[in-house]
Amino acid sequence: MAGRAADSTVLAGARVVLPTGTVEDGRVTVESTRISDSAPEDARVIDLPGHWVVPGFVDMHNHGGGGASFTSGTVDEVLHGIRTHREHGTTTLVASTVTGEMDFLARRAGILSELVEQGDLAGIHFEGPFISPCRKGAHSEQLLRYPDPAEVRKLVDAGRGAARMVTLATELPGGLDSVRLLADLGVIAAIGHTDATYEQTVEAIDAGATVATHLFNAMPPLAHREPGPIAALLEDDRITVELINDGTHLHPAILELAYRHKGAGRVALITDAMDAAGFGDGLYDLGPLAVEVRDGVARLVEGGSIAGSTLTLDTAFRRAVTIDRIPVEDVVRSISANPARLLGVDDRVGSLEPGKDADLVVLDEEFVLAGVMRKGEWIIEPKTA
Repeated sequence: MAGRAADSTVLAGARVVLPTGTVEDGRVTVESTRISDSAPEDARVIDLPGHWVVPGFVDMHNHGGGGASFTSGTVDEVLHGIRTHREHGTTTLVASTVTGEMDFLARRAGILSELVEQGDLAGIHFEGPFISPCRKGAHSEQLLRYPDPAEVRKLVDAGRGAARMVTLATELPGGLDSVRLLADLGVIAAIGHTDATYEQTVEAIDAGATVATHLFNAMPPLAHREPGPIAALLEDDRITVELINDGTHLHPAILELAYRHKGAGRVALITDAMDAAGFGDGLYDLGPLAVEVRDGVARLVEGGSIAGSTLTLDTAFRRAVTIDRIPVEDVVRSISANPARLLGVDDRVGSLEPGKDADLVVLDEEFVLAGVMRKGEWIIEPKTA
């Protein structure tokens, strides 16, 4: 029954994806809230033939879901958005904000940090306001500002230790100094919403940037005489690239290109979800901007720019395996292990190993979500014969 904690449970008979590879007819043992390497004789056994068991998904870039915004919603609304994504397999989630007034973002950071402290969120990601007006996407141009290190520090400090990532257009005045500051603070400096050249991007990587915010989107396209940021981000092993695999943001050939050049160890599948994820079409607000979601695609009412996604990570996983033909083990690394490592929580989540939190997802043979467990508690319990 959903919601019941598992004192001792064995998931048996499924294909289990471990860091070392896939185990046919594998077993995962859960003791209380953690994965164990042994089970008592009276453990409950759940037989899952024809299924896959994979680690719980880790989303490091997510603005909301279930009708709730992480940028503007009440605490209860944010918790509802978190629950919505958990029901789609995301057991670890970072709340992303969008561009707003600095004081407003600082107040939001204080609210979200409380949810980090109580274990509902894995951290805060500030996407904006330190981004390029040339590549602003669904951000208010009037509220954009240069990445002055003092202001970047203000937002990080407002998070009371919960800030995990800041997206910057590093070519702007103060950009490189802000990257160095973030690196010193142990916060991910992510290059995104940028109009940087190839050379400027290399400088930012050398300064300490380690992530590309939704690679290919909100940056100059790859060109043979002006390779721009994409070439620099793809070629450097210090960079992990975020990819939004919803079928709207990226063509499958582009996804394959990124995997081929980066390798599965340097890709993080994200949602970049906004309020409508897991909720439906309609009119929404993304920060101060109006968004219309039609047929599952979110666009600004004024201008028509893509405004985040309505993606959930179970859909991203299924697309990656069935449409993009990425090996299951590579998808697991991209959707669980890699973001967990970047966020510094891979000692607890991101892989199915003894001692780690019992966060896992059960998929059927067509990679449709069939069960979700978080810290030993079923959010969705798989149906068995």
